[in-house]
Amino acid sequence: MAPSSKNIPLVTIGMPVYNAERYVRQSLESLRRQTYDHFELIIADNASTDATVDICQEYIRDDARISLVRSDVNLGAAKNYNKVFHLAQGAYFKWAAADDLCAADYLQRCVDVLENDASVILAYSKTTIIDEHGDKLKDYDDGLHLKSKSASGRFLQLVYSVGECNAVFGVIRSSVLKKTRLIGNYIGSDVCLLAELSLLGRFYEIPDYLFFRRHHPAASSYHKDVESQLQFFDPSLSGRLVLQTWRHLFEHFKSIKRADIQATQKLLPTLYLLGSLAVSSDKYVKELITAGVVHVGRFAHKIRASHLQRGIR
Repeated sequence: MAPSSKNIPLVTIGMPVYNAERYVRQSLESLRRQTYDHFELIIADNASTDATVDICQEYIRDDARISLVRSDVNLGAAKNYNKVFHLAQGAYFKWAAADDLCAADYLQRCVDVLENDASVILAYSKTTIIDEHGDKLKDYDDGLHLKSKSASGRFLQLVYSVGECNAVFGVIRSSVLKKTRLIGNYIGSDVCLLAELSLLGRFYEIPDYLFFRRHHPAASSYHKDVESQLQFFDPSLSGRLVLQTWRHLFEHFKSIKRADIQATQKLLPTLYLLGSLAVSSDKYVKELITAGVVHVGRFAHKIRASHLQRGIR
């Protein structure tokens, strides 16, 4: 028998985890304490080797809303983030990182916004940045209260203002998120996802600091080199050349092309991207040159290694 719609939670929280034993308990506690409780929490473990799974199992035994799926191998963050969304049942979806925290009324405030305004597709709150101990570092202004009815206006505001991408951890309409390409396996793909979403509807920023983003040395983007960040998103891409600026430009063009909006709404974003390519041409050229130097260096290293294996000096 199919489950009754009354039994399907309105909200799905998806928590991708990997070796998160230090903070995952705090994160789970902050979600369990939500004043809005009609949600399911799906944890997707990415082949953790520490005590992460044991901690999650404690909460599963104590709370029927929480479930766990596990991978035998590390899929990378991109696939794990997308995996947990594909398992979601709720009309609304929220990603939750295993090291961040939410105020007790975070879900309720976001759900209220979405329930009361069908034009809003993503609701999130202002953000406080905290350190590894949970102490406040600073308040952060995302500037992504995208209230324009114009898709082009929202897109332009987002690409001009986006920084930390805290809004990606807001509450999103699942039906709209399904229309996107979700999280890509490249650095900064959350920026491109938010840009794609901005073309599809309005963002609402709750003017209170209800989200606590943790900055700590083990975080994926904490002063990490490009190779480490690439490995985080997709281990199978280790060693690949990275053209991040070009990739973002390409992904934005793809989002504009595939968006189900009027052609006139696609014109300004397209012109903006072409203009940025012209104005910042030195940055794009520099990235190509740097990638070329890296590629030549790797090729030369392979040749030397091959010669050494053959006994050629």
